[in-house]
Amino acid sequence: MDARIRELLKPSLLNSINGLELIARVIVEGFMSGSNKSQSVGAGQEFSQYRSYQPGDDLRQLDWKMFARSERYYIKEAEIETNITVKFMLDASRSMAYEEEGISKFQYAKVLMAALAFLARKQGDTFGLFVVNDRQIQSILPRFEQQQFIRFLTALVAAKSEGVWEKSKGIEHLFDHHGKEMIIFITDLYDDGNDIQQFISRLKTKRNEVIVFHLMGSHETQFDFDGSFTFEDLETGVRTKADSHMQQADYRERMQTWLTHSRSWMLEKQINYQLVQLNEPVEEVLRNFLTVRKRLVR
Repeated sequence: MDARIRELLKPSLLNSINGLELIARVIVEGFMSGSNKSQSVGAGQEFSQYRSYQPGDDLRQLDWKMFARSERYYIKEAEIETNITVKFMLDASRSMAYEEEGISKFQYAKVLMAALAFLARKQGDTFGLFVVNDRQIQSILPRFEQQQFIRFLTALVAAKSEGVWEKSKGIEHLFDHHGKEMIIFITDLYDDGNDIQQFISRLKTKRNEVIVFHLMGSHETQFDFDGSFTFEDLETGVRTKADSHMQQADYRERMQTWLTHSRSWMLEKQINYQLVQLNEPVEEVLRNFLTVRKRLVR
């Protein structure tokens, strides 16, 4: 992670509106100063019209299928669509409080969301936020207003990781989709049963795009502890004794199976799945995501 950004990831900044805005600005402006200025979160390219080829036009825009039908050269023009609503959804269950190297999944998720929302605001996108656990569901409905980003950050700063994943009828309104939408869901996929998976499945429709950022710690995936430990489930409080040497191989195999299954299941549902390690630079995650999405919407 960029040293400047790592230096900014302090509780005093993460837990304040101005501090979170500063972190988001540093990440996005640093990112956009490179070769990715044209990449966007919510906007996508859609076909607009054909026009006759003129000398000097980019040959890569020639439509060869039209040439085959008409024996004339046509340029296929596209226009940027800006009316896609971006909905951010955050898993605020207690397991998201898991921490490695001084940053928790929940803090990482807040930084990533703030950066994506900052970029969406710069592009003029409509966006909103939904923070979900069984204690409460916090909603900032999507709007296109000057004060929306401050509302967004205020809700993020106030959000706490507590309780378990909400699986009652209290989440029904989260499935109200109108028009074209992009839904960005950040979670660790931990729950009791397949409740989160069912939730993700219901988010996807034929008209919208769903992106899942799956946050995991490197120690979680590698189980690279040395010796015997007692581990506590952050949501249930259940404690389990384990010998890392004896159980490491089995643990890693089961973890890899789960990750592979999660990825395969989402790809089958046409859901964009991004596995993110807590030690990955946020700016790198942002760059990789937008690069992949740019390929998908062409």
